[in-house]
Amino acid sequence: MPRVLAVLALVTLAALIPLFGPAAALDGTGEAAVPATRTLSLLRALLFGALCLQIGEVFAESLARRIPGARALPGVRSWTPYAAGAGVLAALGLAAIVSTGNLLPHHLHDIDFGALSRSREGMLALAEVNAFVFAWLLGGARSPLVRLLPPATVVLAEALRAHPPTEESALFGSALTVVHLSCAAAWAGGLLYVLRRQRAWRATHPGEAVALLGRYARAAGLLLAALTATGVCSTLRRMPPETVLDQLFTTGYGRTLCAKVLLVAVVALLALAARLRLSRAADPLSAGVPARAEVVLLAAVVVASALLTAMPLPIRW
Repeated sequence: MPRVLAVLALVTLAALIPLFGPAAALDGTGEAAVPATRTLSLLRALLFGALCLQIGEVFAESLARRIPGARALPGVRSWTPYAAGAGVLAALGLAAIVSTGNLLPHHLHDIDFGALSRSREGMLALAEVNAFVFAWLLGGARSPLVRLLPPATVVLAEALRAHPPTEESALFGSALTVVHLSCAAAWAGGLLYVLRRQRAWRATHPGEAVALLGRYARAAGLLLAALTATGVCSTLRRMPPETVLDQLFTTGYGRTLCAKVLLVAVVALLALAARLRLSRAADPLSAGVPARAEVVLLAAVVVASALLTAMPLPIRW
């Protein structure tokens, strides 16, 4: 019961970030909040979470299949259908906001889904809705490629949405976002799935449980490197080098980015602690303790990332 209450408390805290984060991030900056910032942040956090569960599950399953004899071991129930359902709701909410000119609709008759087909942003919103619907329909597919196609479509749509054609080197920015979002989803969602598998195996097949966590730890190092590289490049595109230090503390975008970077740094330390326990502890399965803390903080990183997408972009001086 204490663990359940702790998880509920942390989830509640993560949900409060989009509700109170915008006011704190923009306080004293002189910037105006984007319309419907709180709602946008909540919906995009739900959408990003759905992506993490779907992409992470396929990624972690690929790691598990490489362990000798793993195919004959007990599996865990797929959460892809639930994630896809949540993604549909989030994508529909975001599409409704886009249909009203990026304003929060107050009545059903304010929503005009027909208008979505008349704009680039609307078409991308529709693509995300359709992708999650297909993900829900294909949730039971055996082929990893088939299951990855819908979330990959959402990742591409998000990357194109974040970098409109009017932006300088928009395609390069979109490519950075595709890599960044894909690696983040594999890292966060993959760890959650690995911990679920580890729990199912630890009593009867502890060796395989340790092997799976070890494989994930090695892959996570590469994912973190890719996340760091793409994150730095994206930051320098938004804020030129000579303005970074100033805008990190004087803009809502910069402050939110700082909070996200600090969370990622703590997550990296927890990942290092888990890896050290895997290689040095008398009981390698004790690595699951920092790993569980890591997955909770990764959820907070996802929420902070969602808030970041709703912040007004910094001015390029």
